[in-house]
Order: sequence, then C-alpha cells, then structure tokens
Amino acid sequence: MKKLRIALCRFNPTVGDISGNTEKIIQRLRAANEYNPDITAFPELAVTGYPPEDLLLKPHFVRDNIRAIERISAAIGDSIAIAGFVDRADDHIYNAAAIMRERSVVDIYRKIHLPNYGVFDEVRYFRPGERCPVYTAGDIRFGVNICEDIWIKNGPAAAQASGGADIIINISASPYHIGKYEERTEMLTKTARDNNVAIAYLNMTGGQDELVFDGHTLVINNEGELIVEAKRFEEDDVIIDIVIPHRYACGAPSNDLKIEDVTICRQFNQRNKPPLPDKPLMQLSKTDRKSDCGDIYNALVMGTRDYVNKNGFNKACIGLSGGVDSALVAAIAADALGRDNVAGIFMPSPFTSAESRVDACELARNLGIELMEIPISKVYNSYLDTLKPQFEKRPAGIAEENIQARIRGNILMGMSNKFGWLVLTTGNKSEMSVGYATLYGDMAGGFAPIKDVPKTLVYRLCKWRNMQAPAIPERIITKEPTAELKPGQKDTDSLPPYEILDPILKAYIEDSRNYEEIVALGFDADLIKKVIGMVDRSEYKRRQSPPGSKITPLAFGRDRRFPITNKYRSC
Repeated sequence: MKKLRIALCRFNPTVGDISGNTEKIIQRLRAANEYNPDITAFPELAVTGYPPEDLLLKPHFVRDNIRAIERISAAIGDSIAIAGFVDRADDHIYNAAAIMRERSVVDIYRKIHLPNYGVFDEVRYFRPGERCPVYTAGDIRFGVNICEDIWIKNGPAAAQASGGADIIINISASPYHIGKYEERTEMLTKTARDNNVAIAYLNMTGGQDELVFDGHTLVINNEGELIVEAKRFEEDDVIIDIVIPHRYACGAPSNDLKIEDVTICRQFNQRNKPPLPDKPLMQLSKTDRKSDCGDIYNALVMGTRDYVNKNGFNKACIGLSGGVDSALVAAIAADALGRDNVAGIFMPSPFTSAESRVDACELARNLGIELMEIPISKVYNSYLDTLKPQFEKRPAGIAEENIQARIRGNILMGMSNKFGWLVLTTGNKSEMSVGYATLYGDMAGGFAPIKDVPKTLVYRLCKWRNMQAPAIPERIITKEPTAELKPGQKDTDSLPPYEILDPILKAYIEDSRNYEEIVALGFDADLIKKVIGMVDRSEYKRRQSPPGSKITPLAFGRDRRFPITNKYRSC
C-alpha cells in the first residue's frame, strides 16, 4: 500500500486578473503547506481565469501569465504543485498545466483534446498537446490531464493508466448546468473502474459572465468507488490522504498517444504529516446529491455575486412588480450580495393592483432590503399627451403597454447612473424565448440572473427558497402571472399556460427537435407552429439582452447562436 496526501484547491479566479490570481494561488499554497501535502493542485487556467477568450490574442497577456507561473514556482519547496496556465512555444499557445517543485517548473502538460462545442471554442485559440507523460515521484506514479482529456474514452487517462499511473489528477474548468453532476460523476467512476486507476478531479468554482463553475471536486479509487466528494459551490481546500493499493497497469490508450516517463524526484513522500482537520470534507448524502433546486439556486446566487463584485459594483437594484420573477431575483440578489446591498424599486402605473403593492412591500420586508416607490402615472400620461397627435387615430395597444415598461427601464437606469448600482433584470427563459419582453424596458439592465430559468422552474425555486427561510409571499407564487400593463391583463392572453409552453420550448430549443417531432410528443400542432414562430422571430431581442447565468444544457448566447437575419423556417 502507498499513501498520498493531496490538496485540491477549489479556486475562484477572476479572468484577466493575473496578479490577483497569482497572489491567491501563493496564499493557498502556504495555507495548504500547514498539512504537508505531497501534491497541491489548482484548476485549469487558474492563472488567467477561464475562459480568457480574446485576451489570448494579446501577446503581452500570455507573457504576463508565464511570468506568473515562474513566480508561483519560486514559492514551492519539496512538495509538488500543479496549476493551469497558458503555455507558449513556436508561436503557438497551449492550455497547459505546470508541474512544479523546488522553485522551478519541472514539466508542462498540454491539453490534448480541445472542446469546440456549446460554450467552448478552444480550437480558436489553442494548439493541442501531443505528449502524454506519467510522472514518478519516489514510489508514486501519477498522470496529469486537463478537463476534456478525461472525458475521452481511451484517451489520455487510459494511456496514463496503461503506463503505470497510480492516480490521475484532472484539473478542470467545467461549467455547471442541470444534470452535469450526475453525468460527470458517472463518467469519472466508469473511467476509474475501467482503467483500474484512482482519480482526483478538481473543478474551478465561481462565476464568469454567463458561466458558473460549481467547484465539484471528488476522489475515486481504482475500483470506481467514490471516496469523498466536497460540497459544491464553495471555495476551499480539499485535503485528503489517499491509500493507493498495489495495482496492475490497465487501460487501452489510443494508438497516437505515446507514454513518456518523467521522473520528478527519486525520494518523495518521506516528510512528517500533521493530522488533518477533524472535518476537512463532507461526504454528501443522497439527498444532497439529488437536490436539483438547491444546486440551481446556489449557481444563480454565485453567478450573480461574482458578476456584481468582480465588475466593481457595490449594490444592485431591481424593479419589484409584486410578481414571481422579480421576487425570485430579489431573493437571489439578497442572498448573493447581502440585504444592505440590494434596493427594490416599485413603480406603479394606473394598471397596478393594490395586491401588487402589498406583495412587493411584504417581500422587501421579509428579505430586509430597501424598497422605494416611484409612481409612473404622471410620466406615462405625459408620454401619451406628447404622442397624441401621432397615436390618436389608432386604437390603444402594445405601444402604450411598452411605454410603461420603458419608463420603468429609464428610472432604473437613472438610479444606476446616479448611485452606481447595477440593474438586475427580471425576465425568465420562457419569456426571452418567445419575445415576451420589451427592448429598453424590462430588458434594460446589466445582468439577468434568471435569463436561463424557465417559468415553471421559477415557481419551483421560489418554493425551495421559502423552505430554507420564508421570504416570498405565498400570493406571489399562487396568483396568475400578469404584466399589469392594461386592465385585466394575464400572460395567458398572449401565451399558452407555462406548464404547456415550457415543454414545447425545451423540445425545440434545448433538445433541437423539429416541428414533426414535437407534434409526435402530443402537443397541439397549431400551438407548436405559433411557439416556434415566436422563438424564431425574437432572436434580435435576445441578441440585445444582458448576460445571465447559464443553468440549462443549452442557454441563449454562448450556447445557442442563431443569425438574426434568417429566412429558414422549420414549419
């Protein structure tokens, strides 16, 4: 039996903050060293943050990140450290991991499989690596690979296992979406079992624009058994002693992956190791693992917090309507930023009900956030008077409704400009899908926390949040949704009920089903045509919407990129 103490540092970098990320890495190295780990690992592109996108096209950015790795390596003693950075050679750049010891970089692993789908476009920037090393440190043999590499059957992990690696250390920046946990865990356990190799998987944590990284970190033994799994959406160090039994080399590597043996040191793993903290880790219960709403809500909170804080805002404001969407956004914001850093603004029009005022006030009181009331009736009437010569020969309709939304948008942006607050918009994925939103009105703002949350999920999240601590008034959850832009208005005046609309939208947008396939699911054919038409015609609106956290497998923006000018119709 061999024993390895490994520190997996769940790390929340800021893209482009090379000096700040470097300082955090060095601080975390020093903190982990109190327990004398044999290996300390940091996530994929920890130095630059992920994804750095076109910053990678700036030579001085790449240069600065290489200098940062040199500085990090200078802080390392006789243990081994692994950190993701951008390597450069022969006018090419690589998504790479530096393997460091005794104040120097002893080797560099370059990511072999570059994802080029969904939110990923690594082929645009990086050249794939060609080496597949197995490292020897004393009596321990280990492999290092990066994110996508471990997802490939008979890829680098299998090659390293066949080359005698006792454990594979995978450093990742794998974005969260619903169901990703189960998919990832199943893949890792199968890879470990099939290749008779232990796996230490480390994922980045934090929010970056639309992406949220869940920090999902776990260790699996060579029989595919989950040894430990850390709670998601947290930034901390996972330090564990891994017992590695005698094993036989296994795995079936691809023919084009040649194993290269790299000896880091002959003597290793001899140092005194103090006891680990009493409760360094938490083994998740089955309930924790299946808590979809908890994961989704935590992802939305983390995405909102990091977007606001990393972009230098000190407070956020929200247009509170008394409706369910703004209530959920307010709860997310209060949990993300603290109640003192959230302002709700209630802007009643002539069509706002008394119940909406009561509900907005109760919500703000429950959350402990500031609430301001700024009526818009006078401003609205002024607009109508100004436009009367042009509008009077036509019946009132959508133009008059949207003027109210745009007045509210102007007020929110005015407060943003005056006080330096970030406006959080309140539109959900169902509305954004079919264009049930007003440009320069309720779409006006800097960040859209529930942009990727379907309406039916909005209700589930509100109920889940109330189970943690009651905050959202029951009437907000149970009353029929309405924009309150004209007398007696309901969402169902323009849209099918959300419990019917959302499955159609999922089939068309996330599952990429065509008209005939959706009809076969049992939905009304004419309704499907109407919904598909609304989705296709609304691309120009979505292109102008603020970013929002991705939580579904296919989100608008980075995932789903359709041309605005587009004559193709599927029905």
